[in-house]
Amino acid sequence: MPELPEVETTCRGIRPHIIRQTIDNVIIRQPQLRWPVPAGLPRCLHDQAVVDVSRRAKYLLLKFPTGTLLLHLGMSGSLRIVDKQTTAGKHDHVDFIFRHQQILRFNDPRKFGAVLWTTEPVEQHPLLVNLGPEPLSSAFTGDYLYQRAANRVMAVKNFIMDSGIVVGVGNIYASEALFLAGIHPNRQAGRISRKRYQKLADSIKAVLTQAIAQGGTTLKDFVNERGKPGYFQQSLNVYGQSGRPCPQCHNPVQSIKIGQRSSFFCPHCQT
Repeated sequence: MPELPEVETTCRGIRPHIIRQTIDNVIIRQPQLRWPVPAGLPRCLHDQAVVDVSRRAKYLLLKFPTGTLLLHLGMSGSLRIVDKQTTAGKHDHVDFIFRHQQILRFNDPRKFGAVLWTTEPVEQHPLLVNLGPEPLSSAFTGDYLYQRAANRVMAVKNFIMDSGIVVGVGNIYASEALFLAGIHPNRQAGRISRKRYQKLADSIKAVLTQAIAQGGTTLKDFVNERGKPGYFQQSLNVYGQSGRPCPQCHNPVQSIKIGQRSSFFCPHCQT
């Protein structure tokens, strides 16, 4: 599943190609994704120029003069910039055709993604209004985590993966950040000190920043806007490394299930 760094990489990748460009047409080949694609989208977007391209959590937001297009890549989706002569494939469900001879093409083999439109303030959209802060923002701090964790008995890994607490900390990046912070993923969220939460917040920022700089994690379903994979997988310390030596102490990395997800950690370095 594309995570925050992959979505941010996509956002940065498509922005220079479509910003201030005018849409000539929208072709909807598959009207039913996770939610129905608005049938009136071609009419809404015709002759409109892209004002801004941004990201909130894992949603890409394309702002137009009359509203905002929300795109979500779901489990296996991708966005690519192609020219008008590029033939659409089996899973190329929506094309946003621009007048400068390029297409923003939405591909989604599993059809769990979303293409939505709103004319209301986008921050009040039902999918966005209850989200926690962005992990790379100034609002996300160790103090914030410590306060939100008070009296919680859930595992800290599940806590930081809760989008109501903080957005975009998926399974891979949660495992990596907890390793850098030296915190066991199964430790109760309410039994971690303020100081350790500050280290965890810093670690989350560091892991995500590095992943974005390297283009996101190389997962089989993710490609960037030109169809090329990211490269963060080369830098993983514990995720997917079960049985291999910890890069710090050289003891074997272990894995357990937390909330039905595989969690990787070093039992010596993480307490």
